[in-house]
Amino acid sequence: MKEKSSYSSRRILVWFYHIFQQVKLQSFINSMSGIVRVALDFAFIWATKVTIDLATGVTSAASLLPHPTTLFWSGIVLVGIMALQMGIGYLGRWIAALLGVDAQNRMQRYIFGHLLRAQWYGREQRHSGDIINRLVSDSNTVVSVVTDTVPQALAVVVRLICAFFFLFSMDAMLAVGVTVILPVFILLSRLYINRMRAITREVRRTDSRIQAILQESIQHRLVLKTLERIPTILHKLTRLQDGLRRQVRHRTLFSSTSNLVLNVGFGAAYLFTFLWSANRLAEGTITFGMMTAFIQLCGQIQGPFREMTRFIPTIIGSFTAAERLLELEESPLEDDGEPIRFQGEVGIRVKDVTFAYDDHSRYILQHASYNFPPGSATAILGETGAGKTTLIRLILALLKPTEGTVEMYQGVKGAEATPVSARTRCNLVYVPQGNSLISGTLRWNLQLGSPHATDDEMNDALRLACADFVFQMPEGLDTQIGEGGAGLSEGQAQRIAIARALLRQGAILLLDEATSALDQQTEKELLENLIEHNKHIDFKPTLIFITHRPAVVEHCSQVITLQKHA
Repeated sequence: MKEKSSYSSRRILVWFYHIFQQVKLQSFINSMSGIVRVALDFAFIWATKVTIDLATGVTSAASLLPHPTTLFWSGIVLVGIMALQMGIGYLGRWIAALLGVDAQNRMQRYIFGHLLRAQWYGREQRHSGDIINRLVSDSNTVVSVVTDTVPQALAVVVRLICAFFFLFSMDAMLAVGVTVILPVFILLSRLYINRMRAITREVRRTDSRIQAILQESIQHRLVLKTLERIPTILHKLTRLQDGLRRQVRHRTLFSSTSNLVLNVGFGAAYLFTFLWSANRLAEGTITFGMMTAFIQLCGQIQGPFREMTRFIPTIIGSFTAAERLLELEESPLEDDGEPIRFQGEVGIRVKDVTFAYDDHSRYILQHASYNFPPGSATAILGETGAGKTTLIRLILALLKPTEGTVEMYQGVKGAEATPVSARTRCNLVYVPQGNSLISGTLRWNLQLGSPHATDDEMNDALRLACADFVFQMPEGLDTQIGEGGAGLSEGQAQRIAIARALLRQGAILLLDEATSALDQQTEKELLENLIEHNKHIDFKPTLIFITHRPAVVEHCSQVITLQKHA
């Protein structure tokens, strides 16, 4: 099924303008470089005409030169223009490359930062492979068009206008005859643009699906090996690649046919110029230098049209890329503002909360009310799907209740309470279930909990989390780990994640099956360490465990059991 754009061309152009405001220096430099090259090209045509007229004895054509009786000065002028052309071209490419990288980096940081700050709905609407494809490929496409293609197009327009008037000044009839292709081009371009935009959108969508399969299969290749389903994945990839090949073939056929029609017109214009000039030369009404200038100027007029046929697919592709980035950019952001940090012990109150992930899903929680008093330790139990992790996400303000409220409070009664939001998240320390380490050093992973933590503070957190094994590693804190904590066991990775969380030092500690990969002895030692540690700090943190381990329940002051709703 072909998907129509949800954004008007005007909306996309406004968005492009905002992007241009961020990279206008690069665009200006590239535009000026292109215009200077156009001026040098016409200067070269003029100097060539004069030189040929000098060589053929038409001295009147050389009247603009300081020494019209010799070829020496005309040769000097030609060499000087060529040197300037090469120098401007070299300098322009060098500057464009450096500034282009800066612009692409800013664009990626902007979209990436927006994604990280956007609201999270619990169920990702887009595959991570598709998002990465947009961040890398689409961002580069948009920036390239704004900083490179548009300045080139401006230079092309300047070239077309200058070439027309230059030729018009020498032969008005020829200038008009060469440019009659313009109305035809404009009429054809609208149909071409609309069709190419639809085809390009299909190609980009399929390309994202292919990247999603590649990324996900690499991440879970061990699962695919053990299930012996590698041929299945390869078959699925092949089907998508075959579809992409058909789409690209369709796009290429359409583009090539359109270019063929235009090239026939360009060829006819060139032939018309040559025959017209040859006839005028035979009549003696123009010089051989003028004939050469006519042919070169014809190329200068036809060239911009050829360039436009190259720019159109690029610009169409940029509109598709812009649509895909707009979809990411329009994800609503979380509440912004100064963090609301509480001093001392903090409690959590869940009041008559109902939650479903969307209108078509079952209720995960219905009229749930729980209290987690300041300094308490609570174990949350329940079968899979009962809403344990969802409750934690509501406390973290990652999700918003469909009905009811979740709030933080201080004191026994908690008369003054603050609804949880992104601004209250600074009071929370969270250890998610599963391996949550990032590739890099152990030091880097721990510093995500506290960027300014000293080695002594990190070592204390490791001891508290029963992660003493780090001290036995040759590189210690500087030990490198791979993607998903590769190089560590699941239990070791969990303990590093707990140490990272403890460095954050919040008033409420949330552990979601954080000890599931630990043996009973290590788990017991870890819990005892936490309890002992809490006795020697200024305030007693509130502990909330999602668990099914009896050892954890024994150390809790209250137990909440959630029931799964039908």
